[in-house]
Order: sequence, then structure tokens, then C-alpha cells
Amino acid sequence: MNEHNNGQLRRVLKGFDVLALGFGAMIGWGWIVLAGGWVLDAGSLGAVAAFFFGGIAMLLIGLIYAELASAMPQVGGEHVYSHKALGDVGSFVCTWAIVFGYASVVAFEAVALPTVIEYLAPNYKVGLLWTIAGGEVYASWVAVGVAGALLMTLVNCIGVRTAAFLQKLVILLIFAVGLLFFSGALFSGSGATMEPLFRDGFNGVLLVLVMVPFMFVGFDVIPQAAEEINLPFRKIGMLIVVSVSMAVLWYMLIVLGLSGVLGSEEIASTELGVPEAMNAVFGGAWAGNLMILAGVAGILTSWNAFLVGGSRAVYALARSKMLPAFLGKLHPRYNTPVNAILLIGGASMLAPLLGRESLVWFVDAGGLGIVIAYSLVAVSFLVLRRKFPEMERPWKLPMGEFFGGATLILSLGIMVLYFPGSPAALLWPQEWLLFAAWMAGGFVLFMFARLDKAAERALSRNRRRCG
Repeated sequence: MNEHNNGQLRRVLKGFDVLALGFGAMIGWGWIVLAGGWVLDAGSLGAVAAFFFGGIAMLLIGLIYAELASAMPQVGGEHVYSHKALGDVGSFVCTWAIVFGYASVVAFEAVALPTVIEYLAPNYKVGLLWTIAGGEVYASWVAVGVAGALLMTLVNCIGVRTAAFLQKLVILLIFAVGLLFFSGALFSGSGATMEPLFRDGFNGVLLVLVMVPFMFVGFDVIPQAAEEINLPFRKIGMLIVVSVSMAVLWYMLIVLGLSGVLGSEEIASTELGVPEAMNAVFGGAWAGNLMILAGVAGILTSWNAFLVGGSRAVYALARSKMLPAFLGKLHPRYNTPVNAILLIGGASMLAPLLGRESLVWFVDAGGLGIVIAYSLVAVSFLVLRRKFPEMERPWKLPMGEFFGGATLILSLGIMVLYFPGSPAALLWPQEWLLFAAWMAGGFVLFMFARLDKAAERALSRNRRRCG
């Protein structure tokens, strides 16, 4: 099937393409960089509990998405559902918030890539530029991140089939290395190294729980690309649920494997706990380097998937005249939303300039945008159930209003964790400024688009009068 036709997105993605897109988005590089911190913050079982309960919340949200994606399989996902239920303003807030989450992941990966190279080649940093939040930023380090961002942006401009092929290729490497690690940790690990099972009680669990939305964002990339999926609409919803379930299991096994092999002191003494645990399991540096390669594969899958999802959401907003029209332009040859891709990719090229310390800033600030979007999707689900009960729903969630209400309560509960007074509140000024700058920039673009839309309507009325 041709990937482009008459300026429209084409359905070229098959089942494994879709599963690789969603699952690959959820298991980027974060588990390599952050897993040690999870165990140190909450204890081994505390971190597992955070992902278990956070995973339940994500599964509920996934079920909501499954019904909506099967009923309205159009590009834009959240934008489509919230627009039908909440109108222009509600839809824009919902969609721009999730785009912020996507852009945060893409930025995270642009910072993570030079961090990986630093692990493999510790002396490659040259050309000190400045210091941010105590972290030194080097020109060579920035160059690696910018080059990676440029490459991934170009891959996505070429076409979604190219992006999907890359996604499938690297996801197989992640599966293979993960299976090796889990099986090795099972036979060589010890319950003694898992102490303490819980650290800092409920507060420790909350510190990890607040990161869960960021770690699980990605299944919603599937409905973003719905117009490019060549499957029965019912199966789109089923693949969302399967991909979330796989990610929940993955993160829990990573935490158990790491804490079963390395004690707290060993985890605290290393920057990348999971590769060190892999070294300990197999007794050689080759094993840790293999895990690093799996992490690089995770960077590519997540980076790739969120460029796809974020650009399609921006494209959908522009197509609905909620963003300037140039962001809705399709490439004349590849029929990809090229300007929307360049917006997300271009923003990620700035991220390495903030240095390694920005990794956690992107996780936390992006998580708030994600939870805002999930809350509004739950509201949209409930509104659509009430206002349009006759809507065709190829996959319909049993006890939908109960699950929709539970999802909304859970989403709002997680959202509260980001605000002042919570032990996991966003940092001022870095994380709040990232969030505020993105939302303010979106508001400006939204107002420009509204003015253009009003001008078009006025011109159309004048033409009718003159005619």
C-alpha cells in the first residue's frame, strides 16, 4: 500500500507495528537511568508497589482509551475525543498538555543519549560551556544530543513506515536483553540485597509514583496514529491494553531484578544501576555494555514513538484550526506532518543545552502535562457516554461509567502530587517554568489560530454578500 495519497495520511501500520510503537514508547531509557533512584527512594518493594498501583491507574486509563480509539479512529487521539465532548478550549488544553508530555520525553531522550555515551566513553566531554544546577555542560556532550535529535527528526520526516521498521528492529533487542537480565537475576539474586523493602514509608512510594505517568506515557501514541493503522478498529483498543500490561510487567521486573542483585549501598555508588546489576549477574563488563545497548535501543524506540505521537497531535490541532495552519502541512513526497515534526524535533535540539540535571525536570514537568490530559480524556469519556449513547463503539468497556469515574478520581489524585505541599511537588523554578513556558506558548499560538479563523469567516461572509 502506498504511504501517501492525495495529501491524506494512509493506513500502513500492522499489528506488530502498533504494539512496538506503544510498548517501545513506554520503555525508553528511563529505566536505565532512574531505576536505582526508585529503589533508593522507596525501597525494593516500595518501588514495585508504586509501579503496581500506578500501573493499575494506567490500565484504567488504557481501557478508556481503548473504547474511544475504536469509536473514533482519527489522527489526534485526545484531540478528537475531547473536541467532540468539550469543544475547542477543552480540547486544546487537553491536547496541548499531552503534546507537552510527548515533547518532554523527546527532550529527555536528547539528554539521555549523550549520557549513554558518557558511560561508554567517560573522557569524551570537551569544551566546557556553562554550569546549570551544579552540572557542567560540555560542547561535545551537547553536540551528541543535538545530532541524535536531528537524525530522529529526519527519520520521522521520511515516513511512518520507516519509523515503524526502526521501532520493530530495536524492540527485539530490548526483549532479548531484558529476558537475559530477568532470568539471570532470578537464579543469581538474593532476598538479602532487597533490604530495606520499604524506605521512608508512604512518602517514599509517592516519590516514585509521581514518575509513573511519565514512564507509562506512550500507549496513547497508538490512537494518535489511528489514521495510519491498518487494522479493525476493535483491535486498536485491544492493543492499547496489551501494551500497557506489558509495560507494567517490565518495570516491576526491572526493579525486582536490580534490587535482587545489588544492595542499596552498591546502587547508591553507581550512576547506572541496571547495567551494573547486569555486570554482577554475568561477571563481565560485556554484560553491562549489552544492557547499555538495550538502553540505547530504548532511547530510539521512545524518541521515535513520541515524535510520531506528538507531531500527529499538533497536526490534528492545526487541521482543526486551533494552531496556525502551517503546522498542518503534509510533506509533498512523504505525506508526513513535516512542520509538526520539526516543531517537536526542533524543541528537543535545545534540551541538551540544559545539561544532565534536566533529565528529572523533564520527567516531573512532563508528567503533570500527561496527567492533565488523562483527566480531561476521562471527563470526555463520561460526557460522550451521556451525550452520545448511540455512538458506534466497536469495543465497549463494560461498566463504563464506573471505570470512567474511577479513572478520573485516580488521575486527579495523581495530579495533586505535583502541586506545592506534596513531598513530590514540582521544583521551582526549573520544572514549573518548563511547564508554564510551554502552556503560555501554546496559548499564544491558539490565539493566533483563532484570529485567523475569525478573519476567514469574515472574508467568507463578505464574499457571500458581494456575490
